[in-house]
Amino acid sequence: MAGDPLAWPHLAPEPLAHPTTVGDFAALARRVAADRDRWEPLVRYDALTRWYARLETGPGYEVWLLSWLPGQGSGAHDHGRSSAVMTVLQGELTELGAGRGPRALGAGAQRVIAPDYVHEVVNDTLEPAVSLHVYFPGLTQMTPYPGHVLRRATAEGQGALLA
Repeated sequence: MAGDPLAWPHLAPEPLAHPTTVGDFAALARRVAADRDRWEPLVRYDALTRWYARLETGPGYEVWLLSWLPGQGSGAHDHGRSSAVMTVLQGELTELGAGRGPRALGAGAQRVIAPDYVHEVVNDTLEPAVSLHVYFPGLTQMTPYPGHVLRRATAEGQGALLA
């Protein structure tokens, strides 16, 4: 057969539907992460607070780009009814979660976060870090837990949420 097979409608692949599963959203995050030319020129660093920008929205989701200077963190929080896929694009971040110890996340690492899960993300290295966050549904609530500290570890080796 000569010519472009996609010019024949019956041979064209089905158009991709919008993401609907956790796996789809993780794949979306990997696709955006792999497109370094898209996100890297947008990265900014702010000495006073984490910098962030919304990169994309779609049916029922948002994609955010965040930068983290050494020492910057999110504080203990949850994402309300939204789930999230966090992907570290460069550098290293540490996630602290209620009920377990710290988790180091290097470049390329992905973490799925369930709705209402209390966690904290910090850059406790000496180098800046950049991360990508896909929220589904789109982020409408981020509940802070001021005065709560997610400890690095308890005697049993598990993290804990402290009041």
